[in-house]
Amino acid sequence: MKRVFGIKKEKEPPPSVQDASDRINKRGETVDEKIKRLDAELSKYKEQIKRTRPGPAQEAVKARAMRVLKQKRMYEGQRDMLYNQTFNLDQVSFAAEGIKDAQQTMTAMKAANKELKGMMKTVKIEDIDSMQDEMMDLMDVSSEIQESLGRSYNVPDDIDEDDLMGELDALEADMGMETESTGVPAYLQPDKEPDLDAELNLPSAPSGHGAAPPGRQNAQPEDELGLPSVPRASLRD
Repeated sequence: MKRVFGIKKEKEPPPSVQDASDRINKRGETVDEKIKRLDAELSKYKEQIKRTRPGPAQEAVKARAMRVLKQKRMYEGQRDMLYNQTFNLDQVSFAAEGIKDAQQTMTAMKAANKELKGMMKTVKIEDIDSMQDEMMDLMDVSSEIQESLGRSYNVPDDIDEDDLMGELDALEADMGMETESTGVPAYLQPDKEPDLDAELNLPSAPSGHGAAPPGRQNAQPEDELGLPSVPRASLRD
């Protein structure tokens, strides 16, 4: 059967926009090279026309130059046509890339929308409002606690400006009296050292070794420290 009907050939995939654009660009480069070669040939004919005198020889050179110029115009027309085709393919390519970007954007937005819907199911605006109200209540309670802890005790609140001025005048009068008596305010006077001997009323030390104070001539003898001496007989016992 294969020998009779043959084998079905697989169709080649259609060329892409990029493949067509690359092929046209190569053709355009080939046309540009031909135009450059014709320009060089026209320059040579121009120099020959300048060097030859008017006559059949010059006319022959002009004819060859005219033929080359016609070829150049033809190639330039082909080049312009290829440039237009390339421009059209670029527009199609840009449009195709834009559609692909739009498709990717739509796919990403759909995925994000689905994920956002799933997240919104776990977050409710009522819960947020309730939490905010609870936070406000807690802050109010905290402020009341701080105010209660910072309250002062036994501090009179009924002091007005007249009481303040009266207290200041009394302090100024007291300071004036102290200044008049001593010449120096009391809070600037040096502290007086107390007389410890007068406060304790201690007896005076003996003036001599074994000497008895007046009025105590028959008193018990004392040793060098002013204490009653112990009899030697007692020491022997």
